[in-house]
Amino acid sequence: MHGWIILDKPLGLGSTQAVSAVKRALRIAGHGKAKVGHGGTLDPLASGVLPIAIGEATKLSGRMLDADKAYDFTIGFGTETDTLDLEGAVVRTSDVRPTLAQVEGVLARFTGPISQMPPAYSALKVDGKRAYDLARAGETVELAHRDVVIHALRVRDHAQQGPLDAITLSARVSKGTYIRSLARDIADALDTVGHVTMLRRIKAGPFTLETAISLDILDQSAKDVRLQELLLPLTAGLDDIPVLAVSPDQAHALRQGRRLIGIAAPPGLNLAILGEMPVALVEVGDDISVVRGFNLMSE
Repeated sequence: MHGWIILDKPLGLGSTQAVSAVKRALRIAGHGKAKVGHGGTLDPLASGVLPIAIGEATKLSGRMLDADKAYDFTIGFGTETDTLDLEGAVVRTSDVRPTLAQVEGVLARFTGPISQMPPAYSALKVDGKRAYDLARAGETVELAHRDVVIHALRVRDHAQQGPLDAITLSARVSKGTYIRSLARDIADALDTVGHVTMLRRIKAGPFTLETAISLDILDQSAKDVRLQELLLPLTAGLDDIPVLAVSPDQAHALRQGRRLIGIAAPPGLNLAILGEMPVALVEVGDDISVVRGFNLMSE
């Protein structure tokens, strides 16, 4: 089992719990102690696409963390919480409610490269400690602004005419973007306050809700010993890079970590493949060097 299972993570489940659910399913289906990891944390109060890497695909988890992601999210206007979502305590209120035209009028300010301050309740570390642990202990948490990119931001749905109590937006964002911070800052630009009342990830890298499965389907497939049918290939996480076909001798050299010369290939990152078997992620420059090898010799 080497590849990806894409979960449609339900509300209330943490990413680590989702990994445990896949490990349990693998054991039930008789696949033993496979390596399992996730491709990007999704908060318990968020739902949607959570890529789970299995076997050699875990070597690509870091690459998935760096991938762009897309979300639908709802901003509830009038109250701001300390966590910037439904979990927290109210810290600010406002009677101001924006109109649809006003919301649409500020979105351009938050499209493209922006700087944002992460939420105090986040997994970022301050002096070696998680920010959310410090915040929960009542300490004041000061986090540095970070540069992120909002590739696209638009109104998805609004529930009423006139002044809005809430609005749902769609965003495609770079790594490191906090949707909770984005919601806070949009509300602030509208001279009010707000917090995220719904957050759903609809895409992570190349993976979308179309290939995502529920925990019920995962569990039933494990009991029916059909997990293999749910598994996307390792290469599904690499559909944005060129493929470099190599010979058996070249594949052997790459598996030993040796460099190759004299092979025409697009510069930059490539996926070296022997037949249909991934051999390694390689960097093509003056020569070809291994970035990450895959131990798939026995397949």
